[in-house]
Amino acid sequence: MTQPPGFIDPSQPSHICKLNKAIYGLKQAPRAWFQRMTSFLLSVWFLQSLADSSLFIFHHGQHTIHFLLYVDDIVVTGSNDQLLQSFIDALGRGFDIKDLRHLHYFLGLQVHTKSHGLHINQVKYAHDLLTKHDMLLSKPVSTPMSSKHDLTAPDGAFLDNPTEFRTLVGSLQYLMITCPDIAFSVNSVSQFMSQPRVPHMVVVKRILRYVKGTLGHGLFFAPQRPPVHFFAYSDTDWASCLASRRSTSGYLVYLGSNLISWCSKKQPTIARSSAESEYRYLTYAYAETTWLAYLLYELGACI
Repeated sequence: MTQPPGFIDPSQPSHICKLNKAIYGLKQAPRAWFQRMTSFLLSVWFLQSLADSSLFIFHHGQHTIHFLLYVDDIVVTGSNDQLLQSFIDALGRGFDIKDLRHLHYFLGLQVHTKSHGLHINQVKYAHDLLTKHDMLLSKPVSTPMSSKHDLTAPDGAFLDNPTEFRTLVGSLQYLMITCPDIAFSVNSVSQFMSQPRVPHMVVVKRILRYVKGTLGHGLFFAPQRPPVHFFAYSDTDWASCLASRRSTSGYLVYLGSNLISWCSKKQPTIARSSAESEYRYLTYAYAETTWLAYLLYELGACI
């Protein structure tokens, strides 16, 4: 660490400071923390996933423990209660942790365990978003976006305060974690982050009104009986953008009846035919399914 401005030793201006421990908030802090946690997990015979570097897996006979790390938020699950508790006790001896027992809330995601499956939503996050932007009492709509909107048309004045627009779109992008139904509309408005206009803000407010009417919606994961089928759907509309003539594509990936991955995105280049645009995005869907298949293989799933 270089000497802080204003506190440079005049007799030794080229010297650097030695850190006895990582200082929280510095650029180096997340990396130092991750290295510290990784070293501990590897020392107790965890294996780091090749598909996701934040996932660590421990095998002991027929039992496993899965450890997911996101900065200082951790999710731990295992197939044996005694083995899992012994690991949590060992983790508590090495780090100052707080065991919240069963998973209910994680990074804005609310997890509801039911007898027939798992339901994940972002009700609190969406409610806070609507309250922050005075949309909690707005009238709900049935669709997140109208088909009559032409966002590429140079109509409407530029926003006086584009920061609010960018904040809203960024918040909606995080809400897409459990709301795939707004993926296309959020992707459409996110293309105007640099110079948003009044009509763009109107579309964003419509998405919020749709969220207001679907607060309880989320993702439901039901147990699957083997053999579990793993498949994906992909589709493209050819040259739909009137300004750039680029195609907008999307895919959905299912594990049995459970939706586990999705995407809606404008293609980076212009396709000369509808077939070219379809095949081009099939490669993206194939790459996603290949990565997910390897991740499921590491988790021990039978597909």
